[in-house]
Amino acid sequence: MPQRSPPNTRRTAFLADTTALILFFTTTGIINERFLAGMAWDQVLHARLLGAVLMVPVARPYGLWRDWVMKRATQRRMSRLLWDSIALLSFQVPIYAAIIASSGASGEGLVRGTLGAAAMMLVLGRPYGAFLNWIRKLFGLPAGGDKPMSLNS
Repeated sequence: MPQRSPPNTRRTAFLADTTALILFFTTTGIINERFLAGMAWDQVLHARLLGAVLMVPVARPYGLWRDWVMKRATQRRMSRLLWDSIALLSFQVPIYAAIIASSGASGEGLVRGTLGAAAMMLVLGRPYGAFLNWIRKLFGLPAGGDKPMSLNS
């Protein structure tokens, strides 16, 4: 039977992954919503508060997903870029599509929104992966991807 991580390590991993996701995507969300989408500051604040609430339950599952996907990457830069992008794209885009669909997007708007999110996730995959590893290091955890950091550790 596989060993489980001590509760303290699981809690620390949850906090690290949640901190990384909220900091990174709040920052990129503000830039996108204010300067690209042209939203007013009060709209940006509302979107980011809602986004933060939604990020909490998905941050750690995404961290585990990314660790699992990144086991396929080699140490070459292009390999890590590709697999980090695949991890973010495959996990976050379906969630985003469901969110905008449940918020009323349909048809062409749903397709455009989902494709836009997919493009953003492809570009942000590796920067976010590197940021996540840095935050994990600040929390005293190993970087993910080489071996699962919270399974059998």
